[in-house]
Amino acid sequence: MASKRERVTGDRVEEEELDFELKRQRVNENSSPSPSPVSIANPLSGLANNYADIDEEEDYYQRDKGTVSNNRNGGSQQNGHKYEGDDDSDEEDDLGNQLFVGRNSRQVEVRRDCPYLDTVNRQVLDFDFEKFCSVSLSNLNVYACLVCGKYYQGRGKRSHAYTHSLEAGHHVYINLLTEKVYCLPDGYEINDPSLDDIRHVLNPRFAAKDVEQLDKNKQWSRALDGSSYLPGMVGLNNIKETDFVNVTIQSLMRVTPLRNFFLIPENYQHCKSPLVHRFGELTRKIWHARNFKGQVSPHEFLQAVMKASKKRFRIGAQSDPVEFVSWLLNTLHADLKTSKKNMSIIYECFQGELEVVKEIPNTRINETSNMPFLMLGLDLPPPPLFKDVMENNIIPQVALFNILKKFDGETVTEVVRPHIARMKYRVTRLPKYMILHMRRFTKNNFFVEKNPTLVNFPVKNLELKDYIPLPTAKGNQKLHSKYDLIANIVHDGKPGEGSYRAFVQRKSEELWYEMQDLHVSETLPHLVALSEAYMQIYEQQQ
Repeated sequence: MASKRERVTGDRVEEEELDFELKRQRVNENSSPSPSPVSIANPLSGLANNYADIDEEEDYYQRDKGTVSNNRNGGSQQNGHKYEGDDDSDEEDDLGNQLFVGRNSRQVEVRRDCPYLDTVNRQVLDFDFEKFCSVSLSNLNVYACLVCGKYYQGRGKRSHAYTHSLEAGHHVYINLLTEKVYCLPDGYEINDPSLDDIRHVLNPRFAAKDVEQLDKNKQWSRALDGSSYLPGMVGLNNIKETDFVNVTIQSLMRVTPLRNFFLIPENYQHCKSPLVHRFGELTRKIWHARNFKGQVSPHEFLQAVMKASKKRFRIGAQSDPVEFVSWLLNTLHADLKTSKKNMSIIYECFQGELEVVKEIPNTRINETSNMPFLMLGLDLPPPPLFKDVMENNIIPQVALFNILKKFDGETVTEVVRPHIARMKYRVTRLPKYMILHMRRFTKNNFFVEKNPTLVNFPVKNLELKDYIPLPTAKGNQKLHSKYDLIANIVHDGKPGEGSYRAFVQRKSEELWYEMQDLHVSETLPHLVALSEAYMQIYEQQQ
């Protein structure tokens, strides 16, 4: 049976998360101030609790840097079995002329056969949660028990994994970083191809040829419970009022260059940002075709968001997806940009440019400047203040083309911050992917008000040049001014409350799906246009 952390959903997930955070805080407060015995340059490390059996990951990182002796990888041959250097024990053996890196090293037997492989229970395995030991709450050298699914630290004789193997009789463990599988308490490594599916779920992998075929794949995948799911169209668990994150992630997954970039970890291996790596992990899990279950929990990504945003966006507090996507894209760009050029995959996909003319009242000063943008905000006409008996059920409507006139270079927009001015906007460079934001919510000193106006928009073939002036193409280049909708985020309910859902397109079949947390269902294109659109992503036709 699955452990508590893996079974609970909904409100019970919230209790589990709060208990987990409180316990971790208590451990941190009571921990010794002495430095950790190992300093690991791991961008995903959050804690560094002292523990004796943590040398394996140190060697893992050193090996990546080329500082570990090749003899360790080669191992030796004794008694017909292959041996490797292991530094996760408290015993010191005489290895003769063999060179192994790390303290307390000894040889580890590698076997292809293990009598306990039939005890592995894939139904309880869930690698979406943070990689912390369930006893010590340390994130160093953590193993997952492949029998019950719980996480334990170390595998030396004083470790929690070793103790669990004796107390519970669970013998098969996988290192969550190195992906090596061991049998405890015997201590030998298991090298069996039947465990490769677990490694792929722990760390999904995509080759370049696999990425190219994603938008052509029409095949459904089957989870362990027999249910079917579409890779890329899986539900996301709402841990506690985190639907604003879920709809943002589901929408960004339709941006093909962004998705393809994060599916290949080598593209951002130079980056030390935990947020970047967590976003990449989540992307690979969503598009993986060999998952054990048909949904994904964005728990680790949310933890990285909470830390990077200094709890501006956090579990248990509803937030605005427009604010979140603006923060996320700017933060990812800042983490990914190169030192020589201020460019990243974020700017390549979403950045456009506006010409802004500012007129200051009572002066003859006109300021003209060019301003890059990642998102365009559209102002909705105010709803009628008074309604008669016959108009109670009438919902005001406006065409998207009318509110796009804000960017025709002639329409005046009055602003009061930072000071009163009259602004004119004109698009001078179109992005490959255009994010539109309908400003439905207005705040005053007393409450937040929601504008219920419906926006009529085309799902395909949004031709901008018919409604706003666009820059002329350079040379023989063709101006691409036609866009197709790929994602539409909707808010349901009252302002400050309610929930968010997303309509997204599956390119392989050009079908539309409605996605709200774990709920995923096919829908019709005309139903997409009948919703109260809040944020949209359009793709430029090439």
